[in-house]
Amino acid sequence: MARTKKRPTFIREWRKHRGLTLEQLADRIDMTASHLSMLERGLRAYTQDTLEAIAKALDTEAAALLTLNPQKPEAVWAWLGRFGQFAPPPR
Repeated sequence: MARTKKRPTFIREWRKHRGLTLEQLADRIDMTASHLSMLERGLRAYTQDTLEAIAKALDTEAAALLTLNPQKPEAVWAWLGRFGQFAPPPR
């Protein structure tokens, strides 16, 4: 049996960033909109499999759903900068 985790995520932010409604994303991952809403609000625990399915539907990595708010551009560069390979574009 997979272990579940209940903690804040950036699922809602990623969904909005991709321009999807709750219903559209729920359909893509074969889940009810109600269940997805509870995941987004941290009221329901998620499994690794669920997180990976959501990430795939949102065209991102599962780790990004936990650590990166795509609605804050500066956060993207801070996250990528951890690897020492990326730098923010010049302004």
